[in-house]
Amino acid sequence: MISVQDFARRLSDLGPVAVSSHDIEDLADEAGVRIDPGRGLDAGQAQRLLDLLSPPVAVTAAAIVGPVWPPPQTEAARPAVAPVVFSSPGAVDASGDQPGRPSQPRRSGRPPADRRRGRRPR
Repeated sequence: MISVQDFARRLSDLGPVAVSSHDIEDLADEAGVRIDPGRGLDAGQAQRLLDLLSPPVAVTAAAIVGPVWPPPQTEAARPAVAPVVFSSPGAVDASGDQPGRPSQPRRSGRPPADRRRGRRPR
């Protein structure tokens, strides 16, 4: 169980809008949940309050009333690496925000005869 004030603070951590303990009391009235500010909220009460929030929060009631806040980030919640698309064998097309090398013309083969070392013009 957590206090109403702590529940409000944790909800504020999740979104762009600050939530007060009065907002939690109003939300509880709307949900028909009886809360005692002196006693606190359990996971069942928290879940009923979270179900009324719009947009929904990406945390479970057990996590929000848990002893550790913020909850540890799971492997599935970590941001993914930018997708890589293989368009043809040997070619890789990655996202456009990656820094690229400046394009320089490639030279292959032997240099022109007049620039070869060790050879004198006749």
